Amino acid sequence: MVALSSREVLCSRVTHHRIKGDGLRMADMSNKIDIKKYPNRRLYNTETSAYITVKDVAELIKAGHRIQVTDVTTGEDMTAMVLTQIIMDKAKNNEGLLPVSLLHLVIQYGESHLHEFFEKYLEKTMENYLIYRKTMDDQVNAYLDMGMDFSSLAEKTLKDFESMNVFKDTFKQYGKKK
Repeated sequence: MVALSSREVLCSRVTHHRIKGDGLRMADMSNKIDIKKYPNRRLYNTETSAYITVKDVAELIKAGHRIQVTDVTTGEDMTAMVLTQIIMDKAKNNEGLLPVSLLHLVIQYGESHLHEFFEKYLEKTMENYLIYRKTMDDQVNAYLDMGMDFSSLAEKTLKDFESMNVFKDTFKQYGKKK
């Protein structure tokens, strides 16, 4: 096994993000795709006039589209059910999105207390996190592109911490047992 420096690890992470894309494709309602759900459990994409799978729906969402799934026979909105099925399929493949403790809370309080929180705050919090993450990735990329040496920056930071240890000897004396 080859040991990598922190700079090499950071470069590989940033390169991975560059190759994979920024992952920040906020969906807006102008990008909405209507999907019809038939009684035989088939999904029909009205934009492409083709039957699609739940995996295809997940890919549409990853690409930044909003979807709306409507049951053809009842006219009922089935979007939440299909999105939940996508999450369930990920959990079956050990790709769980949500921690078990959060799932317990959702089941315990979901109908009363958490619905408003999820609707108003969680989505906005996630959007802000993704924007922050992209900004930080862009900043690290800019530093790497400038050839900034993170090892010298880390050394300087450690030296700054050492200068703050004026009272280190005093604290050591009080820590000794008599």
